[in-house]
Amino acid sequence: MLDRRALLAALAALPLAPAPARRAVAAESGLVRIGYQKNGILVVAKQQGIIERRLEPLGQSVRWVEFSFGPPLLEALSLDGIDLGQTGDAPPIFAQAARSNLVYAAAQEAGGSGAGILLPKDSTIRSLAALKGKRVAFAKASSSHNLTIAALEKAGLSYADIEPVTLAPADAAAAFARGSIDAWTIWDPYFAIAEQGEGVRVLARATDITPQNTFFLASRPFAESRAPVLTAVIDALGEVAAWCTQHRGAVAELLSQGTGVPLAATRRAVDRTDYVIGPMTDRVAAEQQRVADRFHALKLIPKPIRIADAVWTSPARNG
Repeated sequence: MLDRRALLAALAALPLAPAPARRAVAAESGLVRIGYQKNGILVVAKQQGIIERRLEPLGQSVRWVEFSFGPPLLEALSLDGIDLGQTGDAPPIFAQAARSNLVYAAAQEAGGSGAGILLPKDSTIRSLAALKGKRVAFAKASSSHNLTIAALEKAGLSYADIEPVTLAPADAAAAFARGSIDAWTIWDPYFAIAEQGEGVRVLARATDITPQNTFFLASRPFAESRAPVLTAVIDALGEVAAWCTQHRGAVAELLSQGTGVPLAATRRAVDRTDYVIGPMTDRVAAEQQRVADRFHALKLIPKPIRIADAVWTSPARNG
């Protein structure tokens, strides 16, 4: 078990999001700019150099840009600061509602299963229904935002029944450690680190609440003008995913080395991750549409959106 000081030290090692890229950082025809977070397949791919090797025959190089969570990553994509990246379910919905010109290039079903709602030491909360009237922290427009709402629905509560506290992961971690929030909805690796804290309890896991898919997203101009390059990246990531499934111990070591997250926490995250990448099937798109409709019903996005309008299919797979 981690004490409070060790917990804060481990969480402090995880970075804040960089400032959104500006439009002045123009795309280069021979460069693919990939946004990634401190977890998952993209970190493994970066450590292994597999995308670089796959793109070299196409005359392409790779630049990696790190983010602490999805919304800043997609803001950078909207501002032409990156070409593609991976996020959870909610960020592309908010981005699409804000008229971001993005496309869903591929999906990792249940890729966000390493998430849940944590309770601090000495909490008296024993059920989701007991969140009524409580301060619940999550990152706005992130997968934890959607997970919080789904958890409330499961308990028969409304969004108005809690006091939402919207904080970026690092800020929420500090608030959680000092006891200024009643619950924290968060994903791996933050989840894996924090749940080892002294007295910390898991109120509910994502797997008990709602599917948590993650997505590989690209700017539409990049997808349309450089489709063979995007296809090659997705194919390379499929190979990485297959390797991850068979080598979880090595994956944990690579992720820990590449991110600085303690190995024990990384192993917890890896053990509960489903490493399978596939196309945006009708089933996956329908589930994502339900998430979008949930946010619109609560007026958290200003207008309804159609996920199908943003689904991309590689021309190489069309015929």
